Amino acid sequence: MESDPRKQQPPKLPSSQPPPPPLPLDPPPPSSRSLRKIVVVASIAAGVQFGWALQLSLLTPYVQLLGIPHTWAAFIWLCGPISGMLVQPIVGYHSDRCTSRFGRRRPFIAAGSVAVAVAVFLIGYAADLGHLSGDPLSKSPKPRAIAVFVVGFWILDVANNMLQGPCRALLADLSGANQKKTRIANALYSFFMAVGNVLGFAAGSYTHLYKIFPFSKTTACDVYCANLKSCFFISIVLLSSLTLLALIYVRERPWSPEQRNTAAGDDEEEEEGPSESSPMPFFGEIYAALKNLQRPMWILLLVTCLNWVAWFPFLLFDTDWMGREVYGGDSNGNSDQVRLYDRGVRAGALGLMLNSVVLGFTSLGVEVLARGVGGVKRLWGIVNFILAFCLAMTILVTKMAESHRKFTTVEGGATVTLPPPGGVKAGALALFAVMGIPQAITYSIPFALASIFCNTAGAGQGLSLGVLNLSIVIPQMVVSVASGPWDALFGGGNLPAFVVGAIAAAASGIFALTMLPSPPPDIPSVKGSRSTTAAFH
Repeated sequence: MESDPRKQQPPKLPSSQPPPPPLPLDPPPPSSRSLRKIVVVASIAAGVQFGWALQLSLLTPYVQLLGIPHTWAAFIWLCGPISGMLVQPIVGYHSDRCTSRFGRRRPFIAAGSVAVAVAVFLIGYAADLGHLSGDPLSKSPKPRAIAVFVVGFWILDVANNMLQGPCRALLADLSGANQKKTRIANALYSFFMAVGNVLGFAAGSYTHLYKIFPFSKTTACDVYCANLKSCFFISIVLLSSLTLLALIYVRERPWSPEQRNTAAGDDEEEEEGPSESSPMPFFGEIYAALKNLQRPMWILLLVTCLNWVAWFPFLLFDTDWMGREVYGGDSNGNSDQVRLYDRGVRAGALGLMLNSVVLGFTSLGVEVLARGVGGVKRLWGIVNFILAFCLAMTILVTKMAESHRKFTTVEGGATVTLPPPGGVKAGALALFAVMGIPQAITYSIPFALASIFCNTAGAGQGLSLGVLNLSIVIPQMVVSVASGPWDALFGGGNLPAFVVGAIAAAASGIFALTMLPSPPPDIPSVKGSRSTTAAFH
């Protein structure tokens, strides 16, 4: 049994020397300067997520406007997980070893921000560039506009992944070995993701935004296209401003292989560490990283993988579920069914807004919630059961919507389906809102644990977070490919995939509570608190 450090007696010293300071029972509180830097870096997530929210709310109708076949659309949306699987580990690997005079992470963050600006310009002006290249206005599809859009869309996903990995790694660098600061940093990142979601959904829902940028409406770009273009203008300004502020305010010192790989702190002295071995090729490094993963990291990857198997069916089909199962519409039906489906999709967008608000408030309280339930791993396990419950409740909401569905006869004798009663809509929206609680934990705790386990094992933050991302994007690819045939096997609809998600969430909660090791206690030694490398000034 380990002895209690509070009961250990300090060694006797000659009377001429002052006694050493007592061992702290809690980690020293983060300095205000350090927290300001963390807040500034975490705020980049608002700019990134603003663009993601625009993709979710506006790009699917824009794809239809350009005439992209539905079968192609699924392949286009696979860009996200594919780029995440390749780009984040590669960028993480090279950002761990970048010797630029501007620092390790900042060059990649700057490059990612520029790439996002280029990508959204191509997407917004796809119709205009296609028309200038010879696309006729009256015919669909528009092949040249589609080509520009696809290039821009892939660049956008690559750029977003290029931004998020180094941002998370920079937060870990700023937090150093202070686990409380690591958890706070990732919770703030989750909070700003929620802020970006709310702003993005709000901008996408305002149909007269293009009037602020009257030049956005052109011969080839109608009102809807001009509104999308205007939203992207705001996205460029927001992300560029937040990124520029972070790059100016948080300055990294040049890094060399002779220094320790984990570097953080504000005012500590710089300490030289053992030099690293000769560099290994990227894929060899990935193989070595996976081969040498310690048990805590493997369990973390398993719990994260199951967690995202649970999340992706709902994230992919939440608004479709509202339009199809709850409202009883059909995107491929007659005009009345399409109208009802669209009303359900808009109600789902409101649900996503509520979800983002709850996500933001919960992110600010992650540290308090973790203390209240006895630790971060217990908190993660509990919220996974909440997620499983919510996904299972979609069955009840769907059955209630079907049992209360009413029809009316309009002029001409046609039968029209009426929207669901208020109680059913309220129940569906409540599920959206409550799921913001486990989503806040999903966006923060796994990344914080990866950084903590990475510090314990002495691995690079960038590569470790890239490896964690593999356990997120691989389930996304599996769900994207398998959910359609799986749903069709049980007669169509979204409920079969939601049921699989509920089972995966319950399994994730069980493994989190029983197998996931707790992180080391927040009791750093005096030597450890002074030995972190000063990487910022």
